[in-house]
Amino acid sequence: MLILHGYWLSLATYRVRAALKFKGVAFEERMHDLSGGHHHQPAFLALNPAAAVPTLEGGTPEPLTQSLAILEWLEETHPTPPLLPSDAAGRARVRAMFLLAAADTHPLAVPRVQKRLAAQFGADEAAGREWAAHWYREGLVAYEALLPEGATRCHGEMLSLADLALASHLIGAERFGVEVSAFARVAAVQASLFKLPEIESSHPRYQAGAIAA
Repeated sequence: MLILHGYWLSLATYRVRAALKFKGVAFEERMHDLSGGHHHQPAFLALNPAAAVPTLEGGTPEPLTQSLAILEWLEETHPTPPLLPSDAAGRARVRAMFLLAAADTHPLAVPRVQKRLAAQFGADEAAGREWAAHWYREGLVAYEALLPEGATRCHGEMLSLADLALASHLIGAERFGVEVSAFARVAAVQASLFKLPEIESSHPRYQAGAIAA
């Protein structure tokens, strides 16, 4: 049995959770209270020295970390249904759209960055929220330009890793008060994606330990 170590609010864990459900892979999820510092405890650091989630245990000799690495492993070991296109150009495009959220935006808004902004630069809560909102808006601008008119998915008709990333980006944008309706193409894909049970049920608000945020 695979064990997904996560945190209810983690968008990176969200991406992996949704993929596991989409592929029909059985897994158990164990939540760690990052707000309480549990990721710095020795038992967790033994799983993931980076003190981060997600971590996937049970599929490989050593635990897997980083959402993209986990998703690539999942794609290779459970190829059906696919989350990457069959052609090289399509796979490159999907990976690029994935990284737009997972590498360019999300890392700038995570709690440890918010804490560092406060500690080093004196940013209050409002400033921290606006910092995060700025980067989520920037990401939405890029997604809006990349999505074709009338799209319901990021790449063709298939659900792909890019959609999982965009869904996580939209959850983050909502959390920081970014108005998505200003981005018509993104909003159309959003409406389609969150009708999928795997996408909707994986939302942080439905996870163990979730609080209003």
